[in-house]
Amino acid sequence: MKGRIRTGNRLGGRSLRTRLLLFIGATLVVVCTAMALTTVYAQRAYLLGNLDQRVSDAAQRSQGGAALHPDSDTDLGFLYERGQPAGTLAARFDRSGTITTAEVVARDAAPQALTAAQRAALAGIRPDGSMHTRTVPGLGTYRVTAVGGTSGVRVLTGLPMDDVQTVIGGLVVVEAVAAAVGLAVAGCLCAVVIRRQLRPLGRVAATAVEVSRSPLGRGEVTGLTRVPERDTDPGSEAGQVGAALNRMIDHVESSLAERRRSEEQVRRSEERMRRFLADASHELRTPLASIAGYAELMNRGTDRIEPELAWRRVTAESARMTGLVEDLLLLARLDEGRPLHAAEVDLAALVAEAVWDARAAGGGHDWQLALHVDAPALVVGDEARLHQVVANLLANARVHTPLGTTVVASVEATDERCVVRVRDDGPGISPALLPTVFERFTRGDTSRSRIPGMEGGSGLGLAIAAAITTAYGGRIHGESVPGRTEFTIELPAAGVPGTVREPLSARMSAASGPVSPPLGSHV
Repeated sequence: MKGRIRTGNRLGGRSLRTRLLLFIGATLVVVCTAMALTTVYAQRAYLLGNLDQRVSDAAQRSQGGAALHPDSDTDLGFLYERGQPAGTLAARFDRSGTITTAEVVARDAAPQALTAAQRAALAGIRPDGSMHTRTVPGLGTYRVTAVGGTSGVRVLTGLPMDDVQTVIGGLVVVEAVAAAVGLAVAGCLCAVVIRRQLRPLGRVAATAVEVSRSPLGRGEVTGLTRVPERDTDPGSEAGQVGAALNRMIDHVESSLAERRRSEEQVRRSEERMRRFLADASHELRTPLASIAGYAELMNRGTDRIEPELAWRRVTAESARMTGLVEDLLLLARLDEGRPLHAAEVDLAALVAEAVWDARAAGGGHDWQLALHVDAPALVVGDEARLHQVVANLLANARVHTPLGTTVVASVEATDERCVVRVRDDGPGISPALLPTVFERFTRGDTSRSRIPGMEGGSGLGLAIAAAITTAYGGRIHGESVPGRTEFTIELPAAGVPGTVREPLSARMSAASGPVSPPLGSHV
């Protein structure tokens, strides 16, 4: 068993090409050996059958010649007849079965008597007509038989097997040479064929080795080597392996890329969290410092500031800090995925009310409302939160654009979705700031002008608008170039027609045409 295990390990350690060659070579050797043996045995059987027939015929002639002298146990006169081949052997038995005389035809056609040793090699043969093979000293191997007729005359006749052995020996040599040449040629052809057939597998293995040497643990993993398309044919085993390897490499690349993205997202999330905490701390510290300063002034009883003015400033800073904390709590609830109130909301009425409120807060701007509704502008959401979204967009346009800027709020409604657009013709948003405009505490003070004396926001308005819109299954995006800035909100339309209150579109005179609300606006 140990020997077998060691042999198996040795074979298992060889290459597939070597193992295939060894297996095919061993198979060919077995097949050639079997064919050679079959041919030799068949030829030998044929030649022996022919020789046995000749021996039987010679025995019949010998018995016929001996029958002419039945009273003599030493007459072998038939050997002197013409036509007897050289090497023909004949013998007579007495009644007890002992050989009384034995002669062989020499090459000069003169019979010669056998010696005692040669006669002893023929002893023990019964006259029953069966064939025997005996080696006669000095004469070689013979095929002999003994027959006995009804007259009681028993004779033994034999013919040499030299011709048969010569033919069989020559046949064995020819078979061996032919087998050796055939095995050599077949081995060479098999080696060439196997090498050509395994060449795609070698290329697949080379690709796998090259991929294994790639630094997958660090850096950006892209452009890993693939198996060539010619080696990915699913009709061959090597092609199946190549295609499977390509799929595995694709999976490895996608997994590594996903891991890189996840790590990058975690890193960015950590950076945003640190920045968020720093900005929140700064925003909260400013009103707290103001409140503490005014409180200190009132505590000292100084006449540098009137108590009523100090209390108004404290109240204003407290309200500012309260709003900031509420915004932070709202973002935290949205981040946790807490369910929000949901009901049908008339988006057209909501936007109209928001525009009215913005006009009251910023009279120096030109506020316009445009409705393009082919269906009731109904969505599912919290009316207060959606109003906050639109109000934040309008406030963003009011705070970051100069007086006289035109701000247009439009509503589009179809059976599938409702779209709100807030567009202004202000100076625009910096291209470097636009990709992060919906992130928390992002301010556009450096890229968009303000009204003189107007305080800036906390940088949470657009972030809250994006979070609320996403929470209700919608999306928000912005575009900006100098002279045109537009924010777009897309929300899915309510599945069931109807509203919680009368739609604004129903309160207007023209349902299918342009509508001009009393805002001095245009449609």
